[in-house]
Amino acid sequence: MGFKTAITFNDLLFLAQGAGWTLMITAIAVFFGTILGVIFGVYRAVVPWWASVILGFLLDVFRSVPLLIQLVLVNSLVPMFGLKLSPFAVSCIVLSLYTSAYCSEIAKAGVQAVPVTTRRAARSLGMTWWQDMTEIVYPLALRVMLPSWIGLTLGVMKDTALVGWIGVIELLKSSQILVTRMQNEPLFILMIVGLIYFVISFPISRWGAQLERRFREND
Repeated sequence: MGFKTAITFNDLLFLAQGAGWTLMITAIAVFFGTILGVIFGVYRAVVPWWASVILGFLLDVFRSVPLLIQLVLVNSLVPMFGLKLSPFAVSCIVLSLYTSAYCSEIAKAGVQAVPVTTRRAARSLGMTWWQDMTEIVYPLALRVMLPSWIGLTLGVMKDTALVGWIGVIELLKSSQILVTRMQNEPLFILMIVGLIYFVISFPISRWGAQLERRFREND
């Protein structure tokens, strides 16, 4: 007996569109979150602790409060301030800030992992602070940051499943719509969605592993 399914090509196209929104939100959140996170992390790594207390507290808030609560609160509070933002825009903003909070810790740890003696040696050779940071600290810190950053990127992609709560039809939300409509093949639909997540995630993880090998070879 052959396998039969009620899923049509249009249903698969609907899932593909959901995957497209997932990728778009992930790309935007990781891009802006990484930029902000590196700025915040480097700042916290090079200034005295008391100069970054307020920033550290705000970042702790984004790390401590569950992402779902952040999405729902921001989506509900935005209209109260007279702003008109789509659920997609709210998702990108919240996820970018959420990503920056974690990326700042990654960047801070990467900078602090560079030995002080190495930096002192660079400065003793006449390098400026900027040359020290760009030519010595950043290349070395990147090797420390990369594995955690890859893990953060994959985590953000899976966290996009929560934006469905505020009306964005991403991959998981689109699968839930299909399950509700069809009702007879929930497991098969979820298997397809899981496969799509894997197809998206696997190249990213392999790319990160390849970069790590290159770094080790160049040591």
